[in-house]
Amino acid sequence: MYYNSSPIYFIVILAMVVSWLIQWRLRSKFSQYAQIGLQSGLSGRQIAELMLADHGITDVRVISTEGRLTDHYNPADKTVNLSEAVYEERSAAAAAVAAHECGHAVQHATAYSALQFRSAMVPALSAVSKFMPFVLLAGVFMIRTTLIPLGVGIVLFSLTTLFSFVTLPVEFDASKRALAWIDKRGIVTPQEHAMAKDALWWAAMTYVVAALSSLATLLYYVSIFLGSRDRR
Repeated sequence: MYYNSSPIYFIVILAMVVSWLIQWRLRSKFSQYAQIGLQSGLSGRQIAELMLADHGITDVRVISTEGRLTDHYNPADKTVNLSEAVYEERSAAAAAVAAHECGHAVQHATAYSALQFRSAMVPALSAVSKFMPFVLLAGVFMIRTTLIPLGVGIVLFSLTTLFSFVTLPVEFDASKRALAWIDKRGIVTPQEHAMAKDALWWAAMTYVVAALSSLATLLYYVSIFLGSRDRR
């Protein structure tokens, strides 16, 4: 039986287009909300430090990092890394990002299970990512003689897809913690809270699309594997 892979090609292309649109929308939203100053007058750095202090976290540093939308929490050295704009800005966008990244620090401090599972996957993924593309490429080139390399590549790629989906609850939970805290602490007004929530929602959508794109790519390789097997 011949396995029709045409729908998979369409899904992969659609995922790429949607990913680009989400990224464009995210940058647009952050640029828009960065223009609106917080009534509280707090900068991203001050908000991050205050959230960490409120949760009794004293071993995490808040530092500035280069780039745009490069904000992240590093559990290895326990640092909340805020992009230069977020670090200094006093806007709804900066408040949302700073609190979100501190949400990851709170997850780490409270041993949030999804974050622990994702962190446990990192060493294996770091090793796999170095040679996985070459295994997949070799699998495609050798497909007429053997399916083993492509099969191995699919198994390895499935790990990256799993990681993408494990990331989703981690990101959504961090945003939930962030929004609850900035609201309870009075960091933002109701209008600013709505903007912060909207900004974080679009940021979360980038992870959703990334996970779906990874799944689509995995299905693409699976379709090649099944199609070649059925022709034998």
